[in-house]
Amino acid sequence: MGWVVLAIVVLIVLWLVFTYNGLVTARNRTQEAWSEIDVELKRRHDLIPNLVNTVQGYMGHERGTLEAVTNARANAVAAGATGDPTKIGQAENVLTQSLRSLFAVSENYPDLKAISAFTNLQETLTATEDKLEFSRRFYNGNVRDYNTKLQTLPTSLIAGVLGFKAFGFFQADEGDRWVPQVSFGNNPPPASGSLPPAAGPGGPPAPGSAGPPPQS
Repeated sequence: MGWVVLAIVVLIVLWLVFTYNGLVTARNRTQEAWSEIDVELKRRHDLIPNLVNTVQGYMGHERGTLEAVTNARANAVAAGATGDPTKIGQAENVLTQSLRSLFAVSENYPDLKAISAFTNLQETLTATEDKLEFSRRFYNGNVRDYNTKLQTLPTSLIAGVLGFKAFGFFQADEGDRWVPQVSFGNNPPPASGSLPPAAGPGGPPAPGSAGPPPQS
């Protein structure tokens, strides 16, 4: 009888070890995926001041549009400091909308579209948006897998006790399903596919209940 009890105890300990290690691995992968998003967001934010400086000499009468971009960038940087995917996603969506307006207005300035500095910034920004889109998908896939581990039995019985918390999805609004581009023809920029609806049976956790920074 004593051997049976010992065997059960050993099995429980092994299960706890494997479960804990699996959760740590999934959490680390999710945090690593978030770091890729963070890199692309910072690159995007760094490009915008140069963009504004380049176009303001040609678009002096579009002060409101330029200020909207500058303010949206400042808000996005501030949201990034919170580490909350929900807040960051909302701020980045506003920034995308302001960039869309700027690029739409730029169509009225042929001289602006003819300078290499503007076209180079546009190409770099578009490439950054493409990388950001990939990073979003990769991060959300890791969040889905990690959160599923936390929410399924029997892991859900011990995950909270071990200090593991759910991460929030980084989602794009419907209005953000377009990569900001400059159209050099007469047609408006085409729509682009974007992030699919976040996976996971429970949906994104409530704001503040999760986030990419290391969990204590």
